Amino acid sequence: MGLFGALRLPGEILFGNGQRRALGAVAAKSGKRALVCTDERFAGTSSFAEMMADLRSAGVDVLVHDGVLPDVPSETVGTCVAAAKGFAPDMVIGIGGGSCMDMAKCAALLLTHGGTLADYYGEFKVPGPVLPIIAVPTTAGTGSEVTPVAVISDPVRTLKVGISSPHLIATAAICDPELTLTCPPGLTAVAGADALTHAIEAFTAVRRTDDAALPQRHVFIGKNALTDHYALLAIRLLGRSLETAVKDGGNAEARADVMLAAMAAGCAFGSAGTAAAHAIQYPVGALTHTAHGLGVACVLPYVMAYNQRASVAEMAEIGTALGVAGGDVQERAQGGIDIVSRIFGAIGIAPTLAKLGLAEDKLDWTAEQALGIDRLIKNNPRPFDLPGMKRLLRAAFDGDMAGAAA
Repeated sequence: MGLFGALRLPGEILFGNGQRRALGAVAAKSGKRALVCTDERFAGTSSFAEMMADLRSAGVDVLVHDGVLPDVPSETVGTCVAAAKGFAPDMVIGIGGGSCMDMAKCAALLLTHGGTLADYYGEFKVPGPVLPIIAVPTTAGTGSEVTPVAVISDPVRTLKVGISSPHLIATAAICDPELTLTCPPGLTAVAGADALTHAIEAFTAVRRTDDAALPQRHVFIGKNALTDHYALLAIRLLGRSLETAVKDGGNAEARADVMLAAMAAGCAFGSAGTAAAHAIQYPVGALTHTAHGLGVACVLPYVMAYNQRASVAEMAEIGTALGVAGGDVQERAQGGIDIVSRIFGAIGIAPTLAKLGLAEDKLDWTAEQALGIDRLIKNNPRPFDLPGMKRLLRAAFDGDMAGAAA
């Protein structure tokens, strides 16, 4: 297999303290009318008011939709789009956490192509370009500012669903770490743990052949030379700064590291994809109603233990990126898993599925549902069958790392 890389990213990425002040100039490149999607809390902040003033100073008229809810219930997208049609926006700007950016993507999609969100569930269902999207994250975790996916909640489905298309990649991403300084410790922890999971799953994903048709047929294509670069950058930054950002939210250097890491992890998994930890979280989240980042992080060390025999070289590189010094490949790989577990414990991530709140009698159902999410399971470096998934979930429920590796 030859050297192969593939990457899809926004046309413009701005990162650094104060970059939010470029919003007006960036938006003016796309037109004169902007639909802005945010949540009620952030809409009441002085930072949001300043950004809206900057847009207007740049000659961009604004319609604000401040009703974004967590996990983007599908019916709320319809409400937003109906209110915006008469305004006829030239672009959609998402300002906030991952849900605000996902709302912006969904609104841009429906305003351009019509129909319902269900028409576009899955991969490559978006027929063409959508309205320009500008993404301005205020948390550091989802990476939605640079990814081709929007995740929503559909009331007719038990699990959350995704719309994945290169057409949903933002035209511009503006990442200003100062916007995260007021993010509370719990949210900082969950979002940062999500980013670390993105990076590790992207770096350990299946490496496929360098078939020229692969990126044209699939949104998520597995690890490659380009995504690996971003994944390792994210892992190094989070290893050195996530715990500090959670415990000392005013530490500007740590906040910048974590936001850059979240963006880099998004650059990685937006093309490489994620794997078993994310597949497991879909049914776990539906049953426990816990945050996405909390769920994926809870099971990540167990998934790493399960995958170690199939990706020991990659696990060793993760260990090195996290600061493991010396030792052979197996020792560095195990050291990386141990550090991930330690960091997650230090920032308050539930150490077992039992502590997360999953009922023991739901383990088999969770295994069946997770195994059915083929786009994620097929990306895992070690294959699964149903007995193997059940063993992994039992180990994650009991806190049995040795059992997870069996």
